[in-house]
Amino acid sequence: MNTPTQMDPAELRSIFGANLRQLSGQYPSIAGLCRKLGINRTQYNRYLSGESFPRPDVLHRICLFFDVDARILLEPVEAIELRQTDLLSHPAVSEFLGHGSIEVTEEEFPSGFYRFSRPSFVNDQMFVVGLVYVFRRDGFCFIRGYEPKEAMRQQGLKTDARSREFRGVVLRQEQGVAALVARHRALTCSFNFLSRVSSYDNNFWEGYATRTVRESLNGRRAARMVYEHIHNSLSAVRQTARHGGMVHREDLHPFHAKLLNLDVPFR
Repeated sequence: MNTPTQMDPAELRSIFGANLRQLSGQYPSIAGLCRKLGINRTQYNRYLSGESFPRPDVLHRICLFFDVDARILLEPVEAIELRQTDLLSHPAVSEFLGHGSIEVTEEEFPSGFYRFSRPSFVNDQMFVVGLVYVFRRDGFCFIRGYEPKEAMRQQGLKTDARSREFRGVVLRQEQGVAALVARHRALTCSFNFLSRVSSYDNNFWEGYATRTVRESLNGRRAARMVYEHIHNSLSAVRQTARHGGMVHREDLHPFHAKLLNLDVPFR
């Protein structure tokens, strides 16, 4: 039996083609798959049939897309340990919450700083204005920010930076994006949903945030929320950092206040 070092090009092409056919089988349309990959369909068919190898950069693109490594050139795909260290790629949920939902494009939700506004969860008379930073790493979209000191103080929580920091993962949804967000080592989290608003700069999103806490007579568990993409504008970042936190209604950005529909009950 040949070892991998003894394989000739035809054998390697055959293994790669068989692996690629298996990986491609989970998609209903080869044409649509080729569009997602940015690969010419005729050339892709040559890969599938074992007639040709992809260039290194194309192979890298294929591996990232299918979440495998370059061993698809040498070993049957069943023998390759898939990169499934993230929860959403677990076989139990991957077809429900996996590949499609974690692919959040720059067009759908750009990286950079966002200014957000929402009613306070701990004080019905106040609002929260703050900053979050959206970034990409290893093919995923993440979010990072800090809770206002006053909001933490009112809950009897520490107000140092580590305690206030929150992070989360952004997921693609049919009508926008969702984010699952939590503070460091916290056992509570928030679920956010945002949908893009048609505006002059096309840089606003509206939606809501909910908390995973019990119902209470005091404070909210769900509230409307507005995100404004301010890109990497240092002046806007400084202004928001300086004047954000817990604010009164009259201190809200006028367009944020409009999108929050403050006089309409949240449903």
